[in-house]
Amino acid sequence: MEVEDGAELCFPQFQNTSCTKPSSPWPQTLLIYIVWYSLSLTTVTLNLLIIISVSHFRQLHTPTNILLLSLAVSDLLVGLVLMPGEILKKTSCWFLGDFVCFLYNYLSSIIATSSLGDMVLISVDRYVAICDPLHYNTRITVNRVKLSVFLCWLYSASYSFLLVKDDLTQPRRYNSCYGECVLVIDYVIKAVDMVLSFIVPVTIIVALYLRVFAVAVSQARAMRSHITAVTLQLSVTPKAKKSELKAARTLGVLVVVYLICFCPYYSVSLAGDSLVNALYASFIVPIFYFLNSGLNPMIYALFYPWFRKAVKLIVTLQILQPGSRETNML
Repeated sequence: MEVEDGAELCFPQFQNTSCTKPSSPWPQTLLIYIVWYSLSLTTVTLNLLIIISVSHFRQLHTPTNILLLSLAVSDLLVGLVLMPGEILKKTSCWFLGDFVCFLYNYLSSIIATSSLGDMVLISVDRYVAICDPLHYNTRITVNRVKLSVFLCWLYSASYSFLLVKDDLTQPRRYNSCYGECVLVIDYVIKAVDMVLSFIVPVTIIVALYLRVFAVAVSQARAMRSHITAVTLQLSVTPKAKKSELKAARTLGVLVVVYLICFCPYYSVSLAGDSLVNALYASFIVPIFYFLNSGLNPMIYALFYPWFRKAVKLIVTLQILQPGSRETNML
């Protein structure tokens, strides 16, 4: 490896194998720091509020909110770990060693897989609530949802380890020099991963939500139609309640925003950096990917009155008062 004259090395003791330190104009570097750290701080703060709200207030311990809690944990880790790691990779050399590089790539894969798994579980939850509401309380219980969340994270950890295990057994296998942390996956494996980790789950999500909104439209038409009260009662009873329809709409927005933010990431992942603009692949796509983790709590704040009330109680420290767990939040 040839080193340009005057280039600053990550590891000066390795003259021929050290990476050169990233060199960017200071305004560009400052902009990157401001954008990424602001996004990281906002993401951590908002998702921490979600986690405290659902964990603290007993009335919020519902199956749907348990799924939102799991998603908030994923989003919190994005802001707490992945964003600072991405800043380090883009603006400096990787000084944290091979094992930390493996952990970073491993955690990145776990978070992405578990987030999509949570979206699938949320879609199933809304499908049962809207399309089979009479059996919702018996089929979707808190304990079953907790077990599903546990299995989702277990699957994500196991599946992700298979993808990145070579980084543990053969560190720096794809590194061109000392001072970088890269994850390279074979094109065939990457294609299979995209099918299993994106196309199949997204297909399930879209199919379930198409059915959910078909029932919602039917419900709305029935309520607007000029029929007798008895007929209306019969047609509405087996369908979803108004509150469930509102929840389906809110979570539908959540899913759509997720797909919008993740599609660029998976498209670049499959196409390869050589086929796309370098700035788009290295800066725009990660921004979309990480932005989703900060948008989710904002969607809750926009649509869920209980979240706004919980934030007020948390910020004013009223949750420290005795008996605050039993506060009426709905």
